[in-house]
Amino acid sequence: MADTHGSDNTGDEIRLPERPKRSKGPFIALGVVLVAALVAITVVFTGGDSDDGGAGNVTVRIGTTEAGSDYWQTFTRVAADEGITIETINFSDYNQPNPALSQGQTDLNLFQHVLFLANYNVSSDDTLTPIGSTYVVPLSLYSRKHTSVDQIPAGGMVAIPKDPTNQARALLVLQQAGLIELKNGGTVLSTPAEIDKAASKVEVTPVDAAQTVAVLDSVDASIVNNGFAMDAGLDPAKALFSDDPRSDAAEPYINIVAARAEDKDNPTYRKVVELFHHPEVQEALKAESRGTSVPVQRSQEELEDILVKLSDTVRTAKR
Repeated sequence: MADTHGSDNTGDEIRLPERPKRSKGPFIALGVVLVAALVAITVVFTGGDSDDGGAGNVTVRIGTTEAGSDYWQTFTRVAADEGITIETINFSDYNQPNPALSQGQTDLNLFQHVLFLANYNVSSDDTLTPIGSTYVVPLSLYSRKHTSVDQIPAGGMVAIPKDPTNQARALLVLQQAGLIELKNGGTVLSTPAEIDKAASKVEVTPVDAAQTVAVLDSVDASIVNNGFAMDAGLDPAKALFSDDPRSDAAEPYINIVAARAEDKDNPTYRKVVELFHHPEVQEALKAESRGTSVPVQRSQEELEDILVKLSDTVRTAKR
């Protein structure tokens, strides 16, 4: 849990001087001064009883896979101005932040979309929940060998992320690009086994999402998650193809701030979500993503509904 604004203990008891039987006035005045001092000390050490948690006394640990992104500096500064110290805890791959949150190693995480969380919750029998939305980004196809989809040869090899939700989205992107055909049109949980090989132009090879950039030199093209693409300095304007982050089909891919279920109404955590949408943070995010991120502000209730529906979809697929 995040640090609260301190203990109610103000230290060793401070005793007022014993009142003499005469000349009461000066001592009464001294007592008033000391009581006032005690109150001041209590406010300093406890941060008072304000609803905002006390300026400068709340630390929120956020797990992410992109702590090196420049917009985090703006985000942490804006939060600090509101009395919230954001401590980022970076993870090297997508499989680590949710267990860390569930185990209390972090207070929130900010790295995943709703479908990814639904798959994690069902697979791990967990109850992590979205407390706010952040943005949607496109999923794009990059190449160092070709400058257009048409140049990719028949039988060419395309790398895709192998985690289930990003893998399915990657397959849908390749289908939209005309490179593969999925049986029955595919779903948000499609796997390579659903590729109609006779009707498809390319073959796919699943790799760790973090390796989709590293393999670019050895494949014809690679589907790269936006965060990894930006970290690697790939130019989104040179992507061969991208899906549309503004379409209705992008709803499962709304990125979120997630918390443990028991913390979903925590006012400090909700404030963190609010601050993510601060104009300065949004401008920094836009610059970081080279204009590819699309801000999304959906209510917590809407996000919970989306999560429930997607979780049902995942459960059905696993039966």
